[in-house]
Amino acid sequence: MPSRSNGLAAEMEAVRTLALVGASASGKTTLAEALLQKSGAIGAAGSIERGSTVSDHDPIERRMQHSLNASVMHLKHAGTRIHLVDTPGGPDFLGQSLPALEAVETAAIVVNAATGIEPMALRMMEYAASRHLARMVIVNKIDAQGADPAGVLAQIQAAFGRECLPLNLPDAGGARVVDCFYNRDGSSDLGAVDAAHRALVEQVVEVDAAFVDRYLEEGDVDAGELHAPLEQALREGHLIPVCFVSARSGAGIAELLDVIVRLLPDPTEANPPAFLVGEGAAAEPLRAVPDPALHVLAHVFKVTVDPYVGKLGILRVHQGTVTRDSQLYVGDGRKPFKVGHLFMLQGKDHVEVARALPGDIVAVAKVEDIHFDAVLHDAAEDDHVHLAPLDFPIPVHGLAIEPKRHGDEQRMWEILGKLVEEDPCLRVEHVAATNETIVYGLGELHLRVLLERLREVYRFEVTTRPPRIAYRETVTAPAEGHHRHKKQTGGAGQFGEVYLRIEPLARGAGFEFVDEVRGGTIPGQFIPAVEKGVREVLVQGAIAGYPVVDVRVVVYDGKHHSVDSKDIAFATAGRKAFMAAIRDARPIVLEPVVQIDVAAPDHAIGDVTSDLSAKRGLVTGTSNAAGGVVLIRGQVPMSELSDYQSRLNAMTSGQGRYTIALSHYEAVPPATQQKLMGQHQVRDEE
Repeated sequence: MPSRSNGLAAEMEAVRTLALVGASASGKTTLAEALLQKSGAIGAAGSIERGSTVSDHDPIERRMQHSLNASVMHLKHAGTRIHLVDTPGGPDFLGQSLPALEAVETAAIVVNAATGIEPMALRMMEYAASRHLARMVIVNKIDAQGADPAGVLAQIQAAFGRECLPLNLPDAGGARVVDCFYNRDGSSDLGAVDAAHRALVEQVVEVDAAFVDRYLEEGDVDAGELHAPLEQALREGHLIPVCFVSARSGAGIAELLDVIVRLLPDPTEANPPAFLVGEGAAAEPLRAVPDPALHVLAHVFKVTVDPYVGKLGILRVHQGTVTRDSQLYVGDGRKPFKVGHLFMLQGKDHVEVARALPGDIVAVAKVEDIHFDAVLHDAAEDDHVHLAPLDFPIPVHGLAIEPKRHGDEQRMWEILGKLVEEDPCLRVEHVAATNETIVYGLGELHLRVLLERLREVYRFEVTTRPPRIAYRETVTAPAEGHHRHKKQTGGAGQFGEVYLRIEPLARGAGFEFVDEVRGGTIPGQFIPAVEKGVREVLVQGAIAGYPVVDVRVVVYDGKHHSVDSKDIAFATAGRKAFMAAIRDARPIVLEPVVQIDVAAPDHAIGDVTSDLSAKRGLVTGTSNAAGGVVLIRGQVPMSELSDYQSRLNAMTSGQGRYTIALSHYEAVPPATQQKLMGQHQVRDEE
């Protein structure tokens, strides 16, 4: 670590980074406004209702009155620069919230004093712990109607552990807070300050044997001497401090700023980020040293693509110094780019700066090669450096999408590509089986916001519908088919006759075409035409309009005419002979069955398993995970999952999540097959 000095190292050590995470309506954005206003970064705190906050600057955010994007801000207090990241609280926007953890030393889980611990707070605490961040809990709205600070503190300790101890306590009904780390005298709404002070000191000194001895001998230790063991306790998760505030009234805001500056880790004191060199099992850990004099390592944790301004890469510097005119490489790219402008962000405003040191969060603009999760560096040996990947939830909520105007398909893909660049929890694919473009997100709201961005930001209109289920058709018995195609229209006629038989193949075997014609009854040059006719049925379907799979077709006889036989005649004969054979081969419709993995709180296991069984699912096993979570594995038809996230939310109070992967195909129930065949017949008649 660099020694403390009056140079760049001292400037770097006067940096703090903090991500505000937690559930919607916990007051993260209002808290950010209060911190900015109290520090003098803004003249007056903005309002979510008026759409005037620094962080919620997107027009859609302002209209919905909810954060939808991670927003970066900065402020100064007591000579220290504080980088603040405000994150969305909805589970649909984890693609914005989780990457913010890669940019900071401390994750601040914000909890509403009136509603207590919610699922998003649990999830973000879990993620922050997995990345070995210092963690703190900020209990907001302590003066709100229905607030129960004592009850919420007990709930926090039950959910997150007894290492969650208050640094201050609410007093006068939440009108102010009382310090209990440096101060041991007085009382509060939660009881005597001395008891809270002793609990804190005892927790901190436990990590240092010398302080334990002093504490036992003297009965107390001056909190001002506990900086080193405090930082160790934060690094190890041995202490998770709790602070009480009211962002609306300002109670506890000045004290929170002091806590951030005096007690939270600077870039030299926190656990190093999980950089790796190489890929897969061969990857080896690399320690990024927060030293301004070393070569540059910076991580791009957010990308925004503005149709008018261009691409903006937002990055955290972990090692070295980035300046204007720096030459940086993007990952293993061979061509460096020149940093033309370097910005610190204040919501939507860009404040140009000359340099960025380890700990700083800055942005570079108009670098087309930059992308989410890229590592920027200035040394060739760092080509293969990357951060250990975050464990993002897999997007499974799908929506079929197509442009309203014919011919706009290419532009739609370009725009969707830009939106996917901004959010690692969005995915777009073309499904050949149904010839649809499907966009996948984490939930209905996630996709609704994407559609609004398409319309409002890019002025692009689309139509949407639920994705089609990729049904298939097959046969279950051997059968034979025959068709003679004969057409005479005055001039040259058409003639072709085909005899064939079909046989079912094992599930997943695909299609086989066999030529057993002997004696030239069908000349060799017409066999490809017969196969072409058969393949037309494979694509278009025979009974319900879905592709035919797992069948062998054997052409064994036929007739031809020396003048009238043509490719088109044998293609038609092959197609109709195949259709005739399928009708006699006990055809069935197959449906995709997916492997489903559900994570749900243990109290909901009965409801979840019962629901899966009611939807023709099969539960194949359960196992316990950390934090009272049960993992349920099973198989269920894809057609039964159209509204599954909504059902899961209802059964688990929003705490459940799931992933799916195609397992196999199996026959649909007879009633479903009749329904699909009837719909196909209606479409044909229309």
